[in-house]
Amino acid sequence: MKATKNKNSDVKNNLTLAEKIDALRNEKNAVILAHYYQIPEIQDLADFVGDSLGLAQKAAETDADIIVFAGVHFMAETAKILNPDKKVLLPDLEAGCSLADSCPAGDFAKFKEKYPDHIVISYINCTAAIKTMSDVICTSGNAVKIVESFPKDQKIIFAPDKNLGGYINSVTGRNMVLWDGTCEVHDILSTQAVINLKVLNPDAKMIAHPECKAPVLNMADFVGSTTAMLKFTKKDDAKKYIVATETGILHQMRKESPEKEFLIVPTDETCSCNDCPYMKLNTMEKLFACMENESPEITLPEDVIEKARVPIERMLDISRKAGLI
Repeated sequence: MKATKNKNSDVKNNLTLAEKIDALRNEKNAVILAHYYQIPEIQDLADFVGDSLGLAQKAAETDADIIVFAGVHFMAETAKILNPDKKVLLPDLEAGCSLADSCPAGDFAKFKEKYPDHIVISYINCTAAIKTMSDVICTSGNAVKIVESFPKDQKIIFAPDKNLGGYINSVTGRNMVLWDGTCEVHDILSTQAVINLKVLNPDAKMIAHPECKAPVLNMADFVGSTTAMLKFTKKDDAKKYIVATETGILHQMRKESPEKEFLIVPTDETCSCNDCPYMKLNTMEKLFACMENESPEITLPEDVIEKARVPIERMLDISRKAGLI
């Protein structure tokens, strides 16, 4: 009996980290949701890989007992808001978001008071506290449809990303009041870096995430969410692309279109990468540890969950009606 136990222990110890994570997933009836900006190893073992809209949808639909969110804090919060009775885990609690941090709840509450006749549309990249002050949530994938679901004369505050808000204004002809927030990963990308790549690669098409600055977006052949960019590169006939977003999406682009070349817009003259430091805090080791220990766990007060769920469900409802999900 003792020898059998040791043999089983040896087999367990010889499993790869991915196999151990998979075993825990089955044992605990857990689902692993991963954002496109996660490291390739995590993307490859996740049950679903997607952008904020797709991840929110999957979080709303899952029947798993445990949701493991390989992403950042606001994403795990969204999963908890949609699943208050489920256990939601985040591999690293320090995996925050510069954009969410740029919109403190107290400051936004005062800002909102200046515009009492405006509704609030908040980008999903915000804290649960900001969601409680919002009328509807949006993602980069459905933002235009969400805004256009309201009458043209409806006064709107858009938070927290001013670049995304400015892009929506330009596309829809609106004049939304914009909170002055940005994503450090996208806002840092410069027109000069794009121009340099275009000069060196005249045969490449340039695609960009709408969190980038307007001058960068104006040079793009296509602007869209990470999912939209991925779909564009699959269907488009170009063989080379300049990509203005976080590096992680290249893994899926190369998997879907191995015959094509993808060049990330660099953040400076010495670095060819554009990594989100928060997204990359999650590692395979942390993913395994959080599943084994069922910690760190995301918890939120009941009143916050109730208030924040309303604008998220409105977003999902509008998205369904628009055929986006």
